[in-house]
Amino acid sequence: MSWGVRQAGAGQGAAAAVPLLATLSFLLSVVEAQVAGVLDDCLCDVDSIDNFNNYKIFPKIKKLQERDYFRYYKVNLKRPCPFWAEDGHCSIKDCHVEPCPESKIPVGIKAGHSNKYSKVTNNTKELDDCEQANKLGAVNSTLSNQSKEAFIDWARYDDSQDHFCELDDERSPAAQYVDLLLNPERYTGYKGPSAWRVWNSIYEENCFKPRSVYRPLNPLAPGRGEDDGESFYTWLEGLCLEKRVFYKLISGLHASINLHLCADYLLEETWGKPSWGPNIREFKRRFDPVETKGEGPRRLKNLYFLYLIELRALSKVAPYFERSIVDLYTGNTDEDADTKTLLLSIFQDTKSFPMHFDEKSMFAGDKKGAKSLKEEFRLHFKNISHIMDCVGCDKCRLWGKLQTQGLGTALKILFSEKEIQKLPENSPSKGFQLTRQEIVALLNAFGRLSTSIRELQNFKILLQHSRCHYI
Repeated sequence: MSWGVRQAGAGQGAAAAVPLLATLSFLLSVVEAQVAGVLDDCLCDVDSIDNFNNYKIFPKIKKLQERDYFRYYKVNLKRPCPFWAEDGHCSIKDCHVEPCPESKIPVGIKAGHSNKYSKVTNNTKELDDCEQANKLGAVNSTLSNQSKEAFIDWARYDDSQDHFCELDDERSPAAQYVDLLLNPERYTGYKGPSAWRVWNSIYEENCFKPRSVYRPLNPLAPGRGEDDGESFYTWLEGLCLEKRVFYKLISGLHASINLHLCADYLLEETWGKPSWGPNIREFKRRFDPVETKGEGPRRLKNLYFLYLIELRALSKVAPYFERSIVDLYTGNTDEDADTKTLLLSIFQDTKSFPMHFDEKSMFAGDKKGAKSLKEEFRLHFKNISHIMDCVGCDKCRLWGKLQTQGLGTALKILFSEKEIQKLPENSPSKGFQLTRQEIVALLNAFGRLSTSIRELQNFKILLQHSRCHYI
């Protein structure tokens, strides 16, 4: 049966259809009613985001993700979990990530890129002119010799305090290029205690939460998730804006990942060939307000909030890419130029959005307290990027690391406004830089959020069709 709803057995027939119809009708009405209106802590509404994303942003960001510059991501999936002894990786075949052969990587990407944190670029004596060109050319093929020298001088400048996540060392032998189009984020079957432990660590230890307060539906809580969440939300509403925002970002990321799994679910396998598609029952299990004790709609609203945060970051970082010095270099001149044109078009759209989140409302207290809170915020998020190395499923780890790094890059952008405003037009900037790894993560992470919002719209349509099918 289409729409990801399995056919009822012959003996069940109409008897099964009646309660299912009622369930589908109720779920559709809830999604339309509760995931609507103005979002908390900002002045934007869900309908405006839906229209803006689904008709303007999504088609372009999907096209951008297919370009060579953005489809190849270098990642180390073999870093050990720093927090607990991992009991081995998932053996399910759909958890496997297929690395990309070196021969498939575009020459401009394979050559490397300017990386201020690289040991090689810090040791200028070991770099001859040719090696300098290779290292810097992959980010920008138009740099003058003077600009390249400036890059190398700035390589000694440590801006690790600007980072909100842990970056993989791309020169590690364990780091491999992955073709994101050939390793899509989808339901792999990875679940249970291992997955619970990862999310439990993220929520319970990194969201500014006392141990006496448990989030709703936490399977590892003393009540095994039976709490109705009242005490949790009373606690959450009493927090300052910055800490509420932090929780919403993590919850929104979690909701987005869950939506991807529902939308690209293994429906059946025939003769060894899998069939993937949307699964309404799985969507209901994860987001239905009855099954989730009201959590589902809250999670989906947090997805919209996260979308706004990353959308704001893209609008803020546009000047960095609008400079003539920036070239998304892969070695394919025509495609590179077309890719940059498409990217700038997306940035123009993000700047035209009328209801952006105002990041200036954050960390706006006394300077000392604001600085301390910002650093705590940064370290908590950086710790979450470490936790992604504890995910047992390689494909889940890949997309978890990418989306966490993308959000971390967005936060870095939002809190680097002054540095971005001071960017020189025709020379590199010491104050603000993005590596190719950060750029690829940023745009793909936003692409995942854009896809989630589009998939939510698709589920509304599927629910409507499924309801009609059973009438």
